[in-house]
Amino acid sequence: MEELEIINLYERTEPKRARDFMKKSSTELNVKLDKKSVARDLEWIQVMMDTIPYLDNIFRKPNRFIINEEEIMKIEQTKKVTVESIKHLSKNTNLIQTVDDVTGDVTPSKLLNVRKEETFSTYENRFVYTLMQNMKLFIKKRKEAITGNSEVKTDSKLKNTKNFEYQGNTKIGDEKVDIKVSLNSSLDNEGNKVDEEVQEILNDIEELERQIMSLEASDVYKTLEKDRVLLVRDPIKKTNVILKNVNFQYAMKLWDYLRDNYEDKTTNVEEKKNYEDNGNLKKLMDENFLLQYLTMKTLDEDDSETKESRQEMQDVILEKMIDKMIDLNLDLSEKEIKQLVATRYEVLKYKRMEVIKEIQKIFKSRIDIYARKVEGK
Repeated sequence: MEELEIINLYERTEPKRARDFMKKSSTELNVKLDKKSVARDLEWIQVMMDTIPYLDNIFRKPNRFIINEEEIMKIEQTKKVTVESIKHLSKNTNLIQTVDDVTGDVTPSKLLNVRKEETFSTYENRFVYTLMQNMKLFIKKRKEAITGNSEVKTDSKLKNTKNFEYQGNTKIGDEKVDIKVSLNSSLDNEGNKVDEEVQEILNDIEELERQIMSLEASDVYKTLEKDRVLLVRDPIKKTNVILKNVNFQYAMKLWDYLRDNYEDKTTNVEEKKNYEDNGNLKKLMDENFLLQYLTMKTLDEDDSETKESRQEMQDVILEKMIDKMIDLNLDLSEKEIKQLVATRYEVLKYKRMEVIKEIQKIFKSRIDIYARKVEGK
């Protein structure tokens, strides 16, 4: 299996020669950037998603109270006499029709009728119901902005243009080396990518709406909607339930978030830069300068001078390696030294082959993915 030629280029290069090349290089890199994009405010989707489980808890165990409806009715219409009825009659003797002097039985003409009814129309439940109406209104406004149906207009065209102008020179011995590189990249997309991005956002919103619809299917929500309960307004009353119940605490956080972020923050972003780079980008280009030089030098690989230089480097490396082995053990025989070198060679060769296999595996995987896309699979 053959090794990557670029790796071989670096390995065959004398380190001192590469260092001198870089040290004596005089280079500059000019960069031009022209970008146009849309910065969308999408935090609200996750904020709502995170809060929905707590709203679900509220609707599963709703806050409720009993309403007493009192009405004075004729005795023949009264179906049930309660303690409240007797107490009311004792305070309103004018409702007594007759009193039997012998038995003491009292016959009223009218009685207080008390009807008790359980209701979900508590302040806390009306608060959550109002919060859900605010959520739906908020989502509607954001969807209009994303689909381009709102007053906030965003540019549907993306742009990302980059230009590098790199030049430099160096001197290796009597050899002068010059380089000029101009690299341009342009992404000018009006359709596909923008449409895909918008569709992904709309898919997330659709999932959010499904979860809200699930909350609306609860009996408590349906009852509140049927009763047309009054919506609450700021400032929200800090009742014990709202202050101390963890589910209502999260509902309150969402209430504040929707109020503070009602206006859409989606904006068009344009960036234009023209500068001389002296950072990591230039360092990469400088290293590329060396790579281009080494590539060009392969034209001289048949020269006797190059072969002699390579042989001299190998001799020096081999001599240093043997010196270190002998320093570690002066009793090593020639046979043992050869055995150590052979064993180490096999280990290093195996490691190198495994690394190359892994690299080729990654390349093959990426090529297969690209091929499937091209074939429309």
